[in-house]
Amino acid sequence: MTAALLYTVGIVAFFAAILASIGLHELGHLIPAKRFGGKVTQYFIGFGPTLWSRQRGETEVGIKAIPLGGYVKIIGMLPPGPKGEQRDSNTGMFTQLIHDARKAEWDLVTPEDEGRLFYKLPWWKKVIVMAGGPTVNILIAFVCYLLIFGAYGVREQVPNAGRPVMAEVTQCVVPYAEQRTDCRASDPKSPAAIAGLLPGDEITSFNGSPVTSWADLKAAVRANADGAATIGFLRDGQAMTARTNTTVEARPTSETDETLRQVGFLGVTPASHIRVTHGGPIFTIKQMWGMTKASVTSFVHLPSKVWGVAKAIVGVEPRAVDSPVSIVGGGRMAGETVAEKGFPLVDKLVFLLTLVGGFNLFIGLFNFIPLLPLDGGHIASALWEGVRRGFARLARRPDPGFVDAAKLLPIAYVVAAGMLVMGVVLIVGDLVVPVHLPAE
Repeated sequence: MTAALLYTVGIVAFFAAILASIGLHELGHLIPAKRFGGKVTQYFIGFGPTLWSRQRGETEVGIKAIPLGGYVKIIGMLPPGPKGEQRDSNTGMFTQLIHDARKAEWDLVTPEDEGRLFYKLPWWKKVIVMAGGPTVNILIAFVCYLLIFGAYGVREQVPNAGRPVMAEVTQCVVPYAEQRTDCRASDPKSPAAIAGLLPGDEITSFNGSPVTSWADLKAAVRANADGAATIGFLRDGQAMTARTNTTVEARPTSETDETLRQVGFLGVTPASHIRVTHGGPIFTIKQMWGMTKASVTSFVHLPSKVWGVAKAIVGVEPRAVDSPVSIVGGGRMAGETVAEKGFPLVDKLVFLLTLVGGFNLFIGLFNFIPLLPLDGGHIASALWEGVRRGFARLARRPDPGFVDAAKLLPIAYVVAAGMLVMGVVLIVGDLVVPVHLPAE
């Protein structure tokens, strides 16, 4: 197949997997809602104009034009308003929005639905219904990673045992965030190049201290900051000495922690080999726990990273290689991977699985954020309802009743607006200044 056709195959495969994930997410809401007696009138993948739909019992099932999400319509999500509530343009914008949302909800309720309204479900059933969607995404991610770790394994490039032998000497200092391998006229020479080190040299000492492993050299260089460095090494069996000054660069704290900090930098790559680690469910859970912690951290920095993408769109600064991407960007990455000639088929499949798993893990965790309109907002409301009703029973006080999620709608509108803006920025960024896979 031609490169263009392979590129298209990659995009189609990725989007098909994401649409399937969206459909399964919504089934995670629909199935328990129906099991608990709730009334679900709509199940749609996508937003906007309806492309296709069919009536299945009391539920309309269909596909809409914009494949950026999906929804199920569960009757009675919001409780009725206070007695005497009526339209009043003087009550303020947010009060009016709450009233209009409640009215739109109750316009769909018929007398026959009285015993099937969502807000009347026990709090724990509400939690199960709303947690079902994002839980499905996390399970999809688990299956993807289980296939990868079990069949393909985790491949790590690790230094060879013994004293470090140089496989490569970096000729210039490139800022870590740029993730490029070419040297430009403006790039300063690396300390290793200044010292005259060559591939094949075996480091024996650093500033008078013996070096017996790559870990020894790495620790010594990082601790040296921008100080003087005397390097002992063997070249073709002959002992030699070189002098230079290490420089200070922002580098990841460790292989598992991408947090950058200023450390000493020499500019050498050790001779290494590929270590393959296979694992089952427990191994997968441990790996995903590390990904989960990294994802939670990324949520905090998401607005600033999206702002960085916005600046890249207008040309203020280049787009960072670790910036977030939309499903448009994910599709481009999938297309580039499948179209890459020198990429083995199994590696292409693994990359696609990794991409789909990563998107599902992010979507699942993101939806657990306890803010409306996300699923986590409804979960938080249900949990609060359970807590305050439980305390009321223990204190022998009157039942405080259902939590009125409608009162949180002003927050929901603000959050939804922020999500919309960030989504648009990422989609435009993926079209104008896309993140490409690094060249081999």
